[in-house]
Amino acid sequence: MADTVSYRPKAGEIPTQPGVYRFKDASGRVLYVGKAKNLRARLSNYFAPLRSLHERTRRMVLTASGVEWTVVKTDIESLQLEYTWIKEFNPPFNVKFRDDKTYPFLAVTLADEAPRVMVTRNHRIKGARYFGPYPKIWAVKDTIDLMIKAFPIRTCSDSSYKHAMQTGRPCFPGQIGRCGGPCSQRVTIEEHRRLVDDFVAFLEGGDKRFVTAATKGMKEAAERQDYESAAVYRDQLQALEAVLAKSAVVLRDSADTDLFAVEHDELAASVQQFIVRGGRIRGERSWTVDKELDLDTGELVDSILLQAYEGEVPPREILVPALPDDSDELAAWLGERRPKQGKVTLRTAQRGEKAALMATASLNAKNNLMLYKTRRSADFVARSQALTDIQEALGMTDAPLRMECFDVSHLSGTNIVASMVVFEDGLARKDQYRRFSIADSTDDTESIYQVITRRLAYLRPENEPADETPDAEGGSPRRKKFAYPPNLLIVDGGQPQVNAAARALEESGVEGIFLAGIAKRLEEVWLPDTDYPVILPRGSEALFMIQRIRDEAHRFAITHQRSRRKRDITSVLAEVPGLGPARVRELLKHFGSVAELKKADAESIATVKGIGPQLAETIRTTLAR
Repeated sequence: MADTVSYRPKAGEIPTQPGVYRFKDASGRVLYVGKAKNLRARLSNYFAPLRSLHERTRRMVLTASGVEWTVVKTDIESLQLEYTWIKEFNPPFNVKFRDDKTYPFLAVTLADEAPRVMVTRNHRIKGARYFGPYPKIWAVKDTIDLMIKAFPIRTCSDSSYKHAMQTGRPCFPGQIGRCGGPCSQRVTIEEHRRLVDDFVAFLEGGDKRFVTAATKGMKEAAERQDYESAAVYRDQLQALEAVLAKSAVVLRDSADTDLFAVEHDELAASVQQFIVRGGRIRGERSWTVDKELDLDTGELVDSILLQAYEGEVPPREILVPALPDDSDELAAWLGERRPKQGKVTLRTAQRGEKAALMATASLNAKNNLMLYKTRRSADFVARSQALTDIQEALGMTDAPLRMECFDVSHLSGTNIVASMVVFEDGLARKDQYRRFSIADSTDDTESIYQVITRRLAYLRPENEPADETPDAEGGSPRRKKFAYPPNLLIVDGGQPQVNAAARALEESGVEGIFLAGIAKRLEEVWLPDTDYPVILPRGSEALFMIQRIRDEAHRFAITHQRSRRKRDITSVLAEVPGLGPARVRELLKHFGSVAELKKADAESIATVKGIGPQLAETIRTTLAR
């Protein structure tokens, strides 16, 4: 393999000014669009030795046949040009949104003679003011039902309104008290406009002003014994309080903020957006993003914000999990999209209520990513396609209807454990998961060799050991199920781990089992005795399934390793007089394992919360026996 691609420009040919670059293939299709403050410095990263590039970057560079760039005057101009070209060319290696739903909005048609409030998914109504998005359409309708009790504005269609104004007969919603527009003949167009302005102001965050006014009006009407007016104010106040009760207070009253949380892995990212107006969550939405290149959180944030505010007005403040390198230019670009070129502040949440809200959003993003993977795994057509693709990619004679994946976990070489997870027909079989304890090992390859050897022994009944049955998750061991032969064995690791497993497979004498390994960082699939990995297409069902079984094996191993570590230190320290469960937890948190605790002197142990010098000396003496 050559050190770099043939179309690499000479270093002196690439300018050092800010600009936007495009990688193209032989047919002229744009593969990737990127921006840079310094084009020469940025592009040099792509033309580093191919072996040093991330696999996805290497694939993009090798697919392309040339690179072009356009110099601009400022970083903001490069941001704008990049955004325009991504929308125009839809490059396959740029971030892809996978928003599986069009969210409903609450819209007020301010450009109309008598503005109406409506539920819509159309973002392009001229002169309309939008609120949302809302996760469910019924949530928008509930909000409108409550709001028109406090601010009786028009809800009827344009045709109904026009007919009512021409005939002088109120529209049907107006006849039943569901529409408060001029066609109801209860208010003039000017009075209705003032109600609309109040409606919009309340949703924008002017909560206290209207609640205070309704409360004051109700009390004053009651004092002058105008009970009919007092009842009207009471109903208005109840409606306002009901709307406020549906939106949780999360920030200070003046907060006008959008918050984005991002949870991502090698293949996809989940985005959770909270829309906070007047300190209250007024809307939310979530979506997934396909990742073609290896992007960090800051780079993902850059792409997400560019697409999230397409055709929408950003708020004054945007909170993100990590700032992109061009955060100042991005904030300036977003500010230009606000009315009267208002300023937009882009920042991370460090502490306090904003950090707490970010933690909630991050939890939602994590759960959404997990749900996305679960639903994708549960799809029968996708699973069938994945098994067929794995069979073809690995050169197997049959589809891998039973796959077993192994992972090793340890803490600085201590408490070494391994896990075996089982997928049949593309679905997890948790009743057949197994755990292994490894007494002694030099490294991960030796651990893999031991575990595979022990597992394959159960496929030979005459050599089946009687005392090495691993634990099962949630139940006792079942030898019969453990003796089922897999079609495919997968180990978590690259070429060294695969070769160690191949040695164990050869020594066992068991035949008819295929072997592969998946390396975490590059998501490469390695086969025994090969110099180059198998590269599965990004976004393919095959890669998704192999990644999922690898992640499940890692989770299972980590869970077992942590439980053993906690059990070991608890049992040992239980012998120390005066050491209760709370202090044991603090020692576990501080040192992590008995082995590390045994290495510590009394002075180090005494630094742990709740452990004094005398108790520290007792602990050290007990562990030294």
